[in-house]
Amino acid sequence: MPRKMTLSQFRSAIRQAQNKQKQAIDKYNREVRQHNQKVKQAANNYNYEVRRYNARVRANSQKISAELRRLQSSTSVQYQVFQTSAITLNNYYERLDAGGSVLEIENYGSEFLDLSERENANSLALSNALDSKADESEIDPSDLLRSEIEGMLQQVSPDLSNRWRGALFSLNPKNPDAARHFCTSAREVFVQILDMNAPDDKVLALNPSCDMTPGGQPTRKEKIRYLLNRCGLLTQEAVDFVDEDVKNVLALFRVFNDGTHGASGKFGLNQLISIKTRVEDGIAYLFSISQHA
Repeated sequence: MPRKMTLSQFRSAIRQAQNKQKQAIDKYNREVRQHNQKVKQAANNYNYEVRRYNARVRANSQKISAELRRLQSSTSVQYQVFQTSAITLNNYYERLDAGGSVLEIENYGSEFLDLSERENANSLALSNALDSKADESEIDPSDLLRSEIEGMLQQVSPDLSNRWRGALFSLNPKNPDAARHFCTSAREVFVQILDMNAPDDKVLALNPSCDMTPGGQPTRKEKIRYLLNRCGLLTQEAVDFVDEDVKNVLALFRVFNDGTHGASGKFGLNQLISIKTRVEDGIAYLFSISQHA
């Protein structure tokens, strides 16, 4: 039999029910506001990243167009090997960009294309910088020692980080042995990033019939193919561009070796900083691919 309630008890029960309902409504509205704030913040963050990405891509596209026109109009043959390499890399980039929609659907695809565009822009800009004599009155020589990749290399190997630091210390217009020190150390960084992240046995396990060096190891291009396959970005255009990008840096090493012999360096501060930037970004590019693999 239902318990009888007095009028006062009935009113109290109604107030309690109303309070609970109000609390439930307030909680729901609070959670909706919090959700909407998170959605709005996520949208703002996304739009910010999109704007930043688009601005960066536009800047790189404009830089590529300007540097390519300048390079194609150049009559200098002093650094013909690197100029040819830069134009070849640009050709490979155009093929990569033309098929970019296939890569953009992958998680790392957009970032990979963005970094590839930067590599192409840097290569063209450096080719022009090698033949220019810029005003160096406001250039700080300590810029040669500043680096943004030491921490990154430390993740791979403290030895690589030390090698890169040593390479930077050798960069000095008055250092007659700068070429040998810089090129030896920087080349070793490239080699070790590939060897550590694409060991011979794993490359061979993936493709036992891969191309081999005369010494019986998988070629550099096969190691790059292995890394891009693990990234989910295995297209012929991607493999060709990354391989040509490494070739472009190696071509620069040959130029650098030829250009700094003697009692004082042949390159000025502006050119040395451009060389450092090209190599540093090239290392970061290869590292990024290896870390997403």
